[in-house]
Amino acid sequence: MNLSQMTEHAGEWLRGVGPHSDIVISSRVRLARNLAGHPFVNRANRRQRYDVLSRCRDEIVSGRIADSIIWVDLGESGDLDRQLLVERHLISRQHARGGNEQLRGVAIGSEETFAIMVNEEDHLRIQVLRSGMQLAEAFEQANRIDDVLESRMDLAYNSRWGYLTACPTNVGTGIRVSVMLHLPALKLTGEIEKVRRAARDMHLAVRGLFGEGSEALGDLYQVSNQTTLGRAEQEVLADFQHTIVPKILSYEQQARQALRRQAASQLDDKIWRAWAILTHARVLGTDEVLQYLSHLRLGVNLGRIDTVDIPKINELFLITQPAHLQRLTGCEMDQATRREARAALIRQRLGVR
Repeated sequence: MNLSQMTEHAGEWLRGVGPHSDIVISSRVRLARNLAGHPFVNRANRRQRYDVLSRCRDEIVSGRIADSIIWVDLGESGDLDRQLLVERHLISRQHARGGNEQLRGVAIGSEETFAIMVNEEDHLRIQVLRSGMQLAEAFEQANRIDDVLESRMDLAYNSRWGYLTACPTNVGTGIRVSVMLHLPALKLTGEIEKVRRAARDMHLAVRGLFGEGSEALGDLYQVSNQTTLGRAEQEVLADFQHTIVPKILSYEQQARQALRRQAASQLDDKIWRAWAILTHARVLGTDEVLQYLSHLRLGVNLGRIDTVDIPKINELFLITQPAHLQRLTGCEMDQATRREARAALIRQRLGVR
């Protein structure tokens, strides 16, 4: 598989399977690692960054981490390809910036369940994604990859502090656990602040669709731990599995029940209005499409509409993003042209002319 073939299917984070996948879109475990004896990325010169990139690429590709790995040199990739990887949650927005000068790369598993970013904030960012609530499975795979790489490279580790990282909040285990949640009912009922308060109380970060600094487009929220020092991996995982996620699930489920009991007509209006606009509009922006798809997804999960299914909605979440849209149409477009092409693509995929 190559980058052009990626647009033919949804990424792992949008497969729509796994436990609680009506609310938990995806689970992610990320490990931050650095090579011993090498400056952190933000302190390294060009030659040093090149040495890290070359060493990590060789060890990842030859390490038999998976049967098939795609290596992408981001310095040799165009803006559109880098943006496509961001939209698929395979690299961060930070990793996509800089082009050739930054000497960055990413190794991607053929099923897109894992990606290993090289020379992002740290030398190595091992990321594993799973659809639905599958944090234990994600951690198990991330841990296996980490063990393979540590057996082949000397990683920066201190017996007192743990793994050494560029950002102090990652020192220790270097683990970040996060879940992508679809919380439209909490947004519609004005109770999304419940999640933010609960997150603050538990020292968690709540971010938008594309992580730090992004907005919660399409009512999609990322919830992740903020610190790793002094906490074992299993302790962080247990918090998410048994306390954090169940609490948020309960909030959203209660809000959905309240909408059905107390505001059924308004709920149906949101859902069917979204369907009407998506199937008849001639010009659509990215943000508004995500919002309409969010309402449609809620409607399907609540059994209020049966004209479309979740896999189709999840596909549209992805292919209507700017880079995917341009890849599918085979040409780069300005914003105005993209808005027209997006509306036409949605009508086509929903079977409406």
